[in-house]
Amino acid sequence: MKQQVLVLYLASSALDAAVVGWSSYDGTGRTNPTAGDGDEPPYETGVDALRDGWRLFQASQLIPPYPGHEYDTSFLKHEFFFEKLS
Repeated sequence: MKQQVLVLYLASSALDAAVVGWSSYDGTGRTNPTAGDGDEPPYETGVDALRDGWRLFQASQLIPPYPGHEYDTSFLKHEFFFEKLS
């Protein structure tokens, strides 16, 4: 059994929020995705990935910003990991 992994960064913590960034990894060897290889996300939302058979196995923790740092920029907070097994 081989695994494909899809990482979606969403606009908010809700799975139906818009995808703002993504990465994919293919352990099956059928594709060879690389960073920046497309301008369009593979799905519009996390729910769309679920509907296409991807299994959600991790979501980022919801950690409130430290007081005074509400508008700092940093990593993309709303990260969701999906998998497909082949």
